[in-house]
Amino acid sequence: MMLDTTTISLADILLRLGSATACGLALGLERERKGKDAGIRTHALVALSSAVITTSALSLYSEVQARGGDADPLRVIQGLAQAIGFIAAGTIFVARGDAKRTVRNLTTAASIWLAASAGIVAGAAQFTLLAAAMGFGLAILVVVSFLKRMGLAQMDEE
Repeated sequence: MMLDTTTISLADILLRLGSATACGLALGLERERKGKDAGIRTHALVALSSAVITTSALSLYSEVQARGGDADPLRVIQGLAQAIGFIAAGTIFVARGDAKRTVRNLTTAASIWLAASAGIVAGAAQFTLLAAAMGFGLAILVVVSFLKRMGLAQMDEE
């Protein structure tokens, strides 16, 4: 019996998990800076856990294929996408007041979704895609906030 059937090297595992965690930290820092409940730890843990699950699925897929079996690692991504929807939805707050309904934390929910996506992509070792997605994601969060402060963008619910 093997103690560790991981087909991915330790260096590669550390790169995948480390890059996912760094992306989650960056997204969470932006949200925490704005005083949102889902901040640094939440985003980092979502990204890290998504990377762990994706890396594990790909490693297990390799192991199953090496033994002549058949598996579909894409099902893991499908399951993660569904599960993260529940976490993101939990951050959304709807309040009624003065005959008007207010929705809060949609941007935070979307950034949690991006953190999960970053984890999936990092876990799959798609680092070019990860860098591009994080560049666009952080630009959306940071640049649009700056434009709002300058009065050049419309305020939306965060």
